[in-house]
Amino acid sequence: MAIIRPLLGKVPRIGEGTFLAETAVVIGDVEIGRDCSVWYHVVIRGDVHFIRIGDRTNVQDGAILHCTYQKAPLVIGNEVTIGHGAIVHGCTIGNRVLVGMGAIVLDHAEVPDEVLIAAGALVPQGARLESGYLYAGVPARPIKPLSTEQRESLLQYASRYVLYKSWYAEGGFPQADFSGLAGSGSQVGQRPS
Repeated sequence: MAIIRPLLGKVPRIGEGTFLAETAVVIGDVEIGRDCSVWYHVVIRGDVHFIRIGDRTNVQDGAILHCTYQKAPLVIGNEVTIGHGAIVHGCTIGNRVLVGMGAIVLDHAEVPDEVLIAAGALVPQGARLESGYLYAGVPARPIKPLSTEQRESLLQYASRYVLYKSWYAEGGFPQADFSGLAGSGSQVGQRPS
């Protein structure tokens, strides 16, 4: 069961249909919307300011969400994907945004709707990104406008994670049927030839 801990009189509020992995930690002044997923080893620490997360947003394994004392809350919109190992700190993120694996978004940065932040990118403190662009690099810079396909993929990523969390919420992810492999020489986890 996830660690959900009140702090200084603030109790995390978790929306209907939201999945919290067993090793996720949610502390303090945190509100998470409906149909979200918070995966393994994620830390969402609303101890020094508030954190608000919209609906159908997924926070993938090992991500850290935090804020700065009395200066920078964290606000994340709807249908956002926060990739594995990302750090999102005291900033504002719009709707249908992807923060790539290992990316860092710092205090007071403003990420509007429909932005793709590449894996490993660093969005510096106070940066103001423009909607509809792919950002990459250290510091993150606009690389190119998003194609129609890339814009659509932002919603698709979020939708996939609504599906994935449903597998876990229903008692575990789907198990492969290995009954047909008996005597075939295949090892568990390998595809039969």
